[in-house]
Formats: sequence, C-alpha cells, structure tokens
Amino acid sequence: MRRLGGRGRARVGPERLLIVVSAPSGAGKTTLCEEAVRRLPRLVHSVSYTTRSPRPDEGDGRDYHFVGEATFRQMVAEGAFAEWATVHGHLYGTSRKDLEAHFAAGNDVILDIDTQGAAILREAYPDGVFVFILPPSFAQLEARLRGRRTDRPEEIAQRLERARTEMAAYPLYEYVVVNDDVERAVGVLCAIITAERSKSRRFTPAPEMAPGR
Repeated sequence: MRRLGGRGRARVGPERLLIVVSAPSGAGKTTLCEEAVRRLPRLVHSVSYTTRSPRPDEGDGRDYHFVGEATFRQMVAEGAFAEWATVHGHLYGTSRKDLEAHFAAGNDVILDIDTQGAAILREAYPDGVFVFILPPSFAQLEARLRGRRTDRPEEIAQRLERARTEMAAYPLYEYVVVNDDVERAVGVLCAIITAERSKSRRFTPAPEMAPGR
C-alpha cells in the first residue's frame, strides 16, 4: 500500500514541472524516462529509495538508492518521503528533500513509479503531469519480463498479475504513450513535456517583453 510521506499538498513553482510516469513492470518506463532526460534540458530523473537488492546491471544512486529496512523505516519516521510503499515485498519511496532540491535548482523532475504512488502524488502535487506507458500487448509485456531473466518464475507471475490491475488504471492519467517502438515513444514523451512547459500558466515573461508605450 502506498502512503503519503507526512505533509499535505505541496505546490511546485508555476514554472516548474513534476512529471509522474507509471507503467506495469517491463513496459519500459525507466528507459523512456532516462532517454527523455538525455534529450531535454533542465529535466532530471529523481532516484527512488528501496530496500530490495540491486540487480546485476543496477548501480546505487543511479537506478535506486539501495538501503536497509531499518534505514528506510527511520526515514519514514522522519517524514523524509513524499510517498512510500511496499511493492512485491520490498519498500520503495520518493525523497521529499530530493524533489524540493531539484525544483529549487530550476529543474523539472520526472519520476517513474507505480500507480499507487502516482495516486498519492496526484493529491500532494495537484499541478503535476501524469503519463501512463502501455505495452503494445499483454503478450509482449510477458515476453519482456521473461526475457530479462532477473526474476524467479513466481516473481514474474506476481508482476503479471499486478500488471493487469495497473493497466486498467490508465484512464486516470492525462496522457497515454504506447511503447511499441522506443524511439517513437520517447519522442511522444518529450513532446508531452515540451507542450506542458509551454502552457501560459507556467510562462514568466522577461522584462524586455513588456509592451512599450
């Protein structure tokens, strides 16, 4: 169950964006987020905390901040997380301090988290932009999960069962991107972010733009 980290609603500055990306495991949301960060200026990927062990290709501080359960629960007690959860038997959380530091530095932030976490952040950050990534088919999602060879068969079964529930949540999101081709899907995600950045409510005109008399 996802839980709010301990405060009410937070407001991002009118010119800053929080982009929340959700998808079932194996749909490619992390890849799309990382590629968007490489292509767009002033966009950073916030790294979540987790108590699970790193996979062979994962690095601490790059993919996740890997911490022990005692450390994680101490952070919960201190109100360090904007939201946190138990997912597949492990704890995951989004650092409130990290988010606020990125915004203070003038960056937009992109997060890839599950649907429960997105629901909590939708309450905490009502100005956020919420994007759902769908696989081209459930069969292809299953093939991707089995092809990773990083999870036990029972873990894959759990992820597939959870995926059915998560995929049904896509109507709750403002945008949907079908990841049938990574290059195309990244282009769509970047276009969404660019369009959101261009909304008038997020635009602050420079002094020289003021009309003359």
